[in-house]
Amino acid sequence: MTEVVSTNPATGEQRPLGFDESSDEDVLAAAARARAALEDYGARALTWRAELLRAMAEELEADAANLVALAHFETALPMARLEGELRRTAFQLRFFADVVTEGSFLDATVDHANDSPMGPLPDLRRVRVPIGVVGVFGSSNFPFAFSVPGGDTASALGAGCPVVIKAHPAHPATSAATFEALERGSIRQLAVQQQIGRLLEG
Repeated sequence: MTEVVSTNPATGEQRPLGFDESSDEDVLAAAARARAALEDYGARALTWRAELLRAMAEELEADAANLVALAHFETALPMARLEGELRRTAFQLRFFADVVTEGSFLDATVDHANDSPMGPLPDLRRVRVPIGVVGVFGSSNFPFAFSVPGGDTASALGAGCPVVIKAHPAHPATSAATFEALERGSIRQLAVQQQIGRLLEG
């Protein structure tokens, strides 16, 4: 196993992160877990999915100072550039939340049963469904907007697809920290759902 190390490209300073690169078995296991989650996640209400994306955006913003500092160490990109990119990433999550809420991406159609010269026609309904597990590969030059929490992840989650992410080796600490922010958002949204469930039962 290869230990993951965070490297500052400007100084050469290295920081071991305390975990190893994923093995082939780890990747297969992650894909299997994502596949197992597909039916439940894809069936969740659009409003729930949208609130999940918004919760993730809030968690990224709440940890912005730490995330930008990590990205600056690992990329040597200017702080102002990274701060703007993080804002863009939060915007992307909220943008896709709005798309999900609006709902027209489902392309839902209903053809009601009726009589025709050919005889009775059945009631036909069509709606787009999640395609399956989506793999996202992070880029080296955009540690936020085209990485773990970026538009590819946001659009896949908005469409109801679980995601398996390949973080870019140029910024592993940033990738791990942004994933933890997304995870906190998802835990928060699940807690809200459980609380609503208890209120409805009581």
